[in-house]
Amino acid sequence: MSSPIDSRPVILTGDRPTGPLHLGHYVGSLRNRVALQHSHRQYLLLADTQALTDNADDPDRVRRNVMEVAFDYLAVGIDPAETTICLQSALPALAELTLLYLNFVTVGRLERNPTIKTEIQFRGFERDIPAGFLCYPVSQAADITAFKATIVPVGEDQAPLIEQTNEIVRRLNRQVGREILFEADAMIPAVGRLPGVDGKAKMSKSQGNAIPLSASPDVIRQAVRRMYTDPDHLCAADPGKVEGNVVFTYLDAFAENRDLVDEMKVRYRKGELGDMAVKRHLEDVLQALLAPIRERRVRYAGDPGYVLDLLRQGTLKARERTEATLDELRAALGLFRLT
Repeated sequence: MSSPIDSRPVILTGDRPTGPLHLGHYVGSLRNRVALQHSHRQYLLLADTQALTDNADDPDRVRRNVMEVAFDYLAVGIDPAETTICLQSALPALAELTLLYLNFVTVGRLERNPTIKTEIQFRGFERDIPAGFLCYPVSQAADITAFKATIVPVGEDQAPLIEQTNEIVRRLNRQVGREILFEADAMIPAVGRLPGVDGKAKMSKSQGNAIPLSASPDVIRQAVRRMYTDPDHLCAADPGKVEGNVVFTYLDAFAENRDLVDEMKVRYRKGELGDMAVKRHLEDVLQALLAPIRERRVRYAGDPGYVLDLLRQGTLKARERTEATLDELRAALGLFRLT
């Protein structure tokens, strides 16, 4: 008996395994993945090959963090029975699709991609841009189309990458004369990028301003205490600014009691609430959020063989899916076949 066809929309998402995940990942994508995995067919890609585009000098960093990120996925509630977790470098069809797609995009178009331009400036590459980094949008296009995903959750700054994917899709479809690949919609989270605890940049492992999902109670406490607030709010009686105040930004992102947060904002603006009171409430919120995640993570990290087996099974399932797309595209392009 044939298995029933899964008609749910296909989502592709993932992370570059360059370190354990943090609260920025959680609010930006992880909690949405947990919510969507039952209503969508979701593939979760550990993008270790793409991580090498700016970590080629330290491949061991990427290798050792594959399992760390997998632990984080399971700890936040990703269900491997509902979400296929897979390893990018173990899916050879993705590399071949990338090579094919490079023939349908120009260097000039890649250099004009706003996301890539910003990242090049941020990293100070100037003209010494690793070719793999410049071609990152093509690699991502290969990932998305290989799974025939039509929904890709990304931050607003990543939307140009989805646009470029769709350009490649349209170019290939015109080339073969039919719709063989699908365009994808960017799913932008309601909460944008979470600022770092210093308030000066996005939360980032490399900036040292992130709160990891595995953070201990003491790490959480210290991070909240050093959070940027309103520099002019010197005492509780001074009227304070909520806008740009990192503590309130975090409360907006994580606190479930919206009425209480709104009340605190009113009192803070009037000069009726001190920074420490707001920070104590945020600490309570984050401690309650991260405690069960931390406990589950410890349990999974204590059984790496089980997690590795889940990753192996998911990758085998993903390999079947991606190779089917590659075979279909090769046939449509009329490439020479030996069999």
